[in-house]
Amino acid sequence: MTELKNTQPLLELRSLEKHFDLDRGFLETIKFRGGKIVRESRQVHAVNDITLNVDRGEALCVVGESGCGKSTVARLIAGLLTPSSGEIHYDGVRIDNGSRSDIMSLRKKMQMIFQNPYASLNPRMTIQQALEEPVRYHNKSFSKGEVQDKVADVMRSVGVDPSWAKRYPHEFSGGQRQRIAIARALTVDPEFIIADEPISALDVSIQAQVLNLMLEAKNQRGLTYLFITHDLSVVQHFGTRVAVLYLGSVCELAETATLFENPKHPYTRALLSAVPQLKDDHPNHIRLKGEIPTPINLPQGCPFESRCAFANDRCKVEQPKPLLQTDGSIVACHAVEEDRLES
Repeated sequence: MTELKNTQPLLELRSLEKHFDLDRGFLETIKFRGGKIVRESRQVHAVNDITLNVDRGEALCVVGESGCGKSTVARLIAGLLTPSSGEIHYDGVRIDNGSRSDIMSLRKKMQMIFQNPYASLNPRMTIQQALEEPVRYHNKSFSKGEVQDKVADVMRSVGVDPSWAKRYPHEFSGGQRQRIAIARALTVDPEFIIADEPISALDVSIQAQVLNLMLEAKNQRGLTYLFITHDLSVVQHFGTRVAVLYLGSVCELAETATLFENPKHPYTRALLSAVPQLKDDHPNHIRLKGEIPTPINLPQGCPFESRCAFANDRCKVEQPKPLLQTDGSIVACHAVEEDRLES
């Protein structure tokens, strides 16, 4: 039984989907089609049949273009959104259908770091108050002194002087605010952190400092990360595995080294070709052509078909299934399955 528990993923997403209704009122659903009045409801298909596992101690990076569903996946896992269908399991227990009290009890194990450090901190609360709040909520037996000591220790661990605790968020730079946001997540000693593009709003000179801080926290505390980003150079530095999303679907999943050495899906190849490299043999940038499908009216076949140089008739009518490759990666692509990609 012990061996089974050790091999069980910390987080499992099973056929996860999320749709947002565009037409909410009755009058908005009334349309004219062919001279007749019909009623139809439109939806944004943000997340489409995603199945993923996150193992203990790893940093799974989720990448893709803006609007591909990365942040929606993060919010579904954190319980900020409710799935349209599918299941989310944490440490072997389903969490997407739990009560509010069940979700709140999970907050101690699972924390989230948001993208914008200027919006994620309450401007009316001092840093001391912002950091003490989760400690008091999840550790009701702590005395006032124990709470203050915990906050001071966490502030030191992220490189923030505890003497600054009486200041307000507007008195700090963006990098310092994100450090404080990381400290807030660490105050309850979580085991799993969802980081939703935590460095995209920061200056390039500060990004490496925050990344190294998160890696240091991972090594010291044994944290597991789900890291959302669109910056592949960050992925190469931070991630252990990478999931590439396109239009709400996973098109490729692989170990980080495998993905960068041998990308298989045409979309992954295009993404990696845009990463600056100091190499003479770096391939030319792959410029994608064609129309980007709308998540309101998803294509019948492969979601990438309209922009893929290797698409054929099968790609137009049949959705590709994720298939395991010889190097351990998983790819959803008819061209890869039929071995008709150019090397």
